[in-house]
Amino acid sequence: MDQKDLALYPYVSEASSYVASLDFSLDRLISSRAMESARLRGKERVLQSIEGEIQKPGLLSSDDRKILIELLSYPFSRILVSCIDDPFLTRRYSLAEAVSSYKSLKGRDPGFLKDLAREFGIQAKVEDPGFSMHFTDYIRLAGTLKATEWKLVNRKLDSGYVNVSKDEFARLLQEGVKNRIEGSLPVSVPGEIVQACEPYLEEIRAALHERKTTFGDGSEFGSVESELFPPCITYAISQTRAGVNLAHSMRFAMTSFLLTVGMSVDDILNLFTSSPDFDIEKARYQVEHIAGASGTSYKPPSCATMQTYGNCYSPDGICKKIKHPLGYYQRRIWLRDRDAQKQASKKPSSAPSSEGSSS
Repeated sequence: MDQKDLALYPYVSEASSYVASLDFSLDRLISSRAMESARLRGKERVLQSIEGEIQKPGLLSSDDRKILIELLSYPFSRILVSCIDDPFLTRRYSLAEAVSSYKSLKGRDPGFLKDLAREFGIQAKVEDPGFSMHFTDYIRLAGTLKATEWKLVNRKLDSGYVNVSKDEFARLLQEGVKNRIEGSLPVSVPGEIVQACEPYLEEIRAALHERKTTFGDGSEFGSVESELFPPCITYAISQTRAGVNLAHSMRFAMTSFLLTVGMSVDDILNLFTSSPDFDIEKARYQVEHIAGASGTSYKPPSCATMQTYGNCYSPDGICKKIKHPLGYYQRRIWLRDRDAQKQASKKPSSAPSSEGSSS
């Protein structure tokens, strides 16, 4: 890779080796006035990830200063994320870096993608059209993608290799990038470095707090449990996976519900890939807009609104007692936990009986 590519894909081992060869000490990166532009760009990367997307600057091979700033901003952004050490921020930052790479990788030639794949231990062959990759690599990267077309049983397997299109290959590389970055965070940051970074952390903490306060991070619901979703949302998901083009009102209701209970933008996009009119760029913009990228909070519509638009399907007994799909989900979680506690209380005690003991 040339220096411009290293700046665009700074998580590759070659980029780390190149930065090390520049003999930039951590103290210099943190405190040198000459590195202020790199630090500000590093802070900007983290702030942009909170909003949803990291914008990569246009770089020319002859623009050495911009390339260096972009390259050094990556390790500083990792330091900032590690200083805060918040799981939500770590996930969001890792995903944003990966999505930014995906947008760039879609336009690269197949040879470049194949070379980059080696960075992640992927055995791939350039085919006409697209690529073939070993099924073990495919399973490793596609395992978290929920749409039915990513299931191995829906793929042609030839001598242990799976065929994918160029865009699909770039999408799988995105998963590799996200896993690498998230798996390497947080890094250990000495206390004096955390203190030196405080001027950059204040704005990030404020933005993170606002994002969580306004839109939530799903933690109020714990893990996403799809079997407890209300009938209307379950129906919408099944229709989407079947390739049915949902009405706009139902698509909004499903998306806003899934975001609120903690599902990621990428997981929701994977649901929409079966839609006949699916456009990844348009869909991502719409989902991120609902997620709050524009600064406006969007919550799921009430049951009354769902009924008005004809989006209430197969209501059950719980539906008659609640007024909002989120209330249904919370009620199901409460009932599940209550029943679990009852079952636990019915189990015989393992303590030895006192009957027959001598006094």
